[in-house]
Amino acid sequence: MTTAAPHHPPTPQRFFDAVNAYQQTEALKAAIELEIFSAIAEGNTTPATIATRCKAAERGVRILCDFLTIHGFLTKEGSHYGLAPDSALFLNRQSPAYLGGAIEFLLTARIREGNARLTEAVRRGGTALGEGTLEYENPDWVKFAEAMMPMVYMAAEMTAAELRKGGEAHKVLDIAASHGMFGISVAKLNPAAQVFAADWKNVLEVATKNAHAMGVAERYHLLPGDAFETDFGSGYDLVLVPNFLHHFDPSTCTTFMRKVHAALEPGGRTAIAEFVPNPDRVTPPTAAAFSMMMLATTPSGDAYTFADLESISKDAGFARVELAPAEIGIDRLVVAYREN
Repeated sequence: MTTAAPHHPPTPQRFFDAVNAYQQTEALKAAIELEIFSAIAEGNTTPATIATRCKAAERGVRILCDFLTIHGFLTKEGSHYGLAPDSALFLNRQSPAYLGGAIEFLLTARIREGNARLTEAVRRGGTALGEGTLEYENPDWVKFAEAMMPMVYMAAEMTAAELRKGGEAHKVLDIAASHGMFGISVAKLNPAAQVFAADWKNVLEVATKNAHAMGVAERYHLLPGDAFETDFGSGYDLVLVPNFLHHFDPSTCTTFMRKVHAALEPGGRTAIAEFVPNPDRVTPPTAAAFSMMMLATTPSGDAYTFADLESISKDAGFARVELAPAEIGIDRLVVAYREN
């Protein structure tokens, strides 16, 4: 005997939650800018003490903290607020895993405008902003490199450790290097590795600083320019392609991966880190929803399934393509192998 699922009558709550969802974005942005989470971590737990620490009005702090409690960022007992575990880890400025700085990229004016013009983007099938985030030497990518480094630090180390299982790397190409963490992490685990970082010149300045800070600057070399036009050279045994292919349509990705294939020595590997939705394209939620970001901000980008990435790689000449079993943060790692 089976029990029928309880019937819930239709409610407008989902509509109101979605229409008002921008309030959660703005509330979180305000809390980060005011350092609400850091204030609470320091022991300021009442509206009055938080307001004093954050140089804000007590009424404003009370309403903001209640709103953040409703949405799970804070806890509340009586008139005292506390940090939810993920807020304590990621939103307290004193935490080594602090991610609040990521709003400097994720909430840039251009990305917000792209989403504000989503109706037009849906009609077009791509961003309403011309080239969107793919504009030549877009300064937002410098913000990305600076702001997102803490978010990808652990994922980059996990990627390097997974790749090290397949053997030592000696000559490494890091495409769209950005903050440089993927190539730097590989360099740290492979003492003989020389890393060549490709990205816009202004972005590579951030990667260079990180390479110096992490002690690999002598083995870190720059290839500035457009990744589609830059001469990568050849003889690489490992090419890193982290969070790059999703900006383009499959045909462009295949053309680019042919260039990557040509840069590899026989037997070399290409490591692709991407948001990878399941074949149903609606799960897991974070990876699947990334397609919407690409629709709003790029002419033809998408979140690609493993089957998509396998097809792109094999059409580009790779002999074998594997999906690593573990998640790499919110990414998955796809490894494509060139024949010996």
